[in-house]
Amino acid sequence: MAVLHAWRATRVTPLGELHAPPRMTAALVRLTVQVVLVASLWNGLYQQTGTTAGLDRDQAVTYAVMAVLASRLRELDQYAGRDSMLQHMHFGTIVYWYLRPLPPQRYYALRALGEQLYGFAWALTGYVLCLAVGVVEPPESAAVAGVFALSLLLGQWVMYYVMLVLDQLCFWTLRNGSAMMILIFAQNLMSGVYAPLWFFPDWFITLSGFLPFQATLNVPLSLYIGRIPLSDAPAQLAVQAAWVVALALFTRLLWQRAARRVISQGG
Repeated sequence: MAVLHAWRATRVTPLGELHAPPRMTAALVRLTVQVVLVASLWNGLYQQTGTTAGLDRDQAVTYAVMAVLASRLRELDQYAGRDSMLQHMHFGTIVYWYLRPLPPQRYYALRALGEQLYGFAWALTGYVLCLAVGVVEPPESAAVAGVFALSLLLGQWVMYYVMLVLDQLCFWTLRNGSAMMILIFAQNLMSGVYAPLWFFPDWFITLSGFLPFQATLNVPLSLYIGRIPLSDAPAQLAVQAAWVVALALFTRLLWQRAARRVISQGG
């Protein structure tokens, strides 16, 4: 029975997407346009130069396109299913999370897992197509591919906890719209979505090292394109794992404190 409940929770958001063809079509068009524009932009920027910030044109284009594809891992419309934490806090239905057979923290994790698996299918399909047409370069070796896969997994794990912390703020603030906008901008900037961190000043790179954002995307992609050598991979993976452990402990504490704030009236 527990496995059945887990499976149902995992497929909620993907099923919502699959039963809404217009949303899937819009996502396909948006992703295609983003890939084409980003590849054109970086190809254009490198027309007059050879290597910048330690990256040649192929590395920069590969990084930028894969950053766009990786963004699909967590770009699903939770609001359409009216099951986001913000909506439950707004309508007062968050109490039902505490009445289900699954604990709220497990339900939230299963929902996120389903979303990421669905997003991964999009990202992997886009990667294979971009690889086939030569938009992105393949990894230098099987070792690089393996390290990249592990780093990407840890990065998405860090991202999950970062988004969880933001959602948990709703237990104290009721709304997190402004915080979400700030976080998305900070995440995209400091994780390397807009541009590889190697193009930023040294003080910015140092500052981002004290935050979890670059562990979500910049580290995996830098390993993939060779900007971070394999010899430095163990240290980078250790930092990512440390962020996972620290954020897991922190969010567990927040779940415990949040449960004390949930009040059921009537019944």
